[in-house]
Amino acid sequence: MTLSNWTVHQIGLLVFLLFPLSIALWNSRIFRRLGDYGVAPRLPRVSVLVPARNEEVNIGPCLRSLLGQEYPDFQVIALDDSPTEGTWSVMEKLASRDNRLTILKGDPLPDGWLGKHWACHQMSHLADGELILFTDADTLHWPHALHDAVAALLAEKADLVTVFPKQTVLSWAERLAVPVIPWSIFSFLPIAMAHRLKTPRLSFANGQFMLFSHSAYEKIGGHSAVRTSVVDDLALAKNIKSANLRLRILDGTQHVRCRMYEDFRQVIDGFGKNLFAAFDYNIPAFVFIWLWLGLVFIEPPIVILQGLLGSGAAPLSMALAGSTIAASLLLWGLSYRRFNFALWQVGLYPITTLFFIVIAMRSMVFTLAGKTRWKDRDIAVSGRK
Repeated sequence: MTLSNWTVHQIGLLVFLLFPLSIALWNSRIFRRLGDYGVAPRLPRVSVLVPARNEEVNIGPCLRSLLGQEYPDFQVIALDDSPTEGTWSVMEKLASRDNRLTILKGDPLPDGWLGKHWACHQMSHLADGELILFTDADTLHWPHALHDAVAALLAEKADLVTVFPKQTVLSWAERLAVPVIPWSIFSFLPIAMAHRLKTPRLSFANGQFMLFSHSAYEKIGGHSAVRTSVVDDLALAKNIKSANLRLRILDGTQHVRCRMYEDFRQVIDGFGKNLFAAFDYNIPAFVFIWLWLGLVFIEPPIVILQGLLGSGAAPLSMALAGSTIAASLLLWGLSYRRFNFALWQVGLYPITTLFFIVIAMRSMVFTLAGKTRWKDRDIAVSGRK
């Protein structure tokens, strides 16, 4: 029997899906949670660093959750880089009640630096802990988070431990876009290989929670070495690997919570500033990957719809498309279940894919046109701002 080109194409989509599906199944078995390491054998001093810009709503709950850690020896340093006084006012009140909290106003942004990187660099000079935790102002930390992160770092003999927090998604834009990032890592990065192999290509870090040994952070040059990298967390992870140091990626959904963005505008601007940069501004690779994912996850439902409407889709093509949809549902379901997203959202994966492709293409166009902005600052490809 001679297969039509259309049927061969459907077979190709299904075969491709077997690769990320096998990675996701493997990751489901070996991906450790932050609380899997028991009691830390020792409790070194930790410096927790929190950059804040226009975070008057989030900074109070974040700092209170950090100051409430069940850990004996830590300091919290928060830097306000806001153009208004709202964030500073909240920080000031908290600092007056707890001497473990040090607050400072950020110095003017110098040429050749991005804002968050400059804030982290300034705070690092005040950090006196053996370990340094960088976290974001829109995170909340359960009381045992710091202890369990330290226990994991010591047990793994790691130089950097980074985690996936539980992401809070409330608006439709958040529900569609936010799950894509953990899904992409869970489906395309073999975490066990990322831990064992020193190649920087198998690297990942989440800037919402990065626990470094202080010596490792200094060895790789800290944020100064990635001052122009829009995706500083990925750049820091690659530098850890390049320096022959140990990186560990863990599930922190039971320890840390984060609401990255709150509405449609924040979603497209927030992901827009990072997506194209995460691909090193490689236009051919960027366009190919997102268009290919569009074919994989959007075309099969269209084939089924055509068949149901009597538009001539061959029975074999429909069967293959149905198999691809089943594999896609399993692939997305594995990630949504692991990272605590609502399982009913799994069925929306074609819409999620289409929405994210639009965000990705916008990211590329706006970046190349020099129109990328975040928190009232331009973000140029050169990293000058």
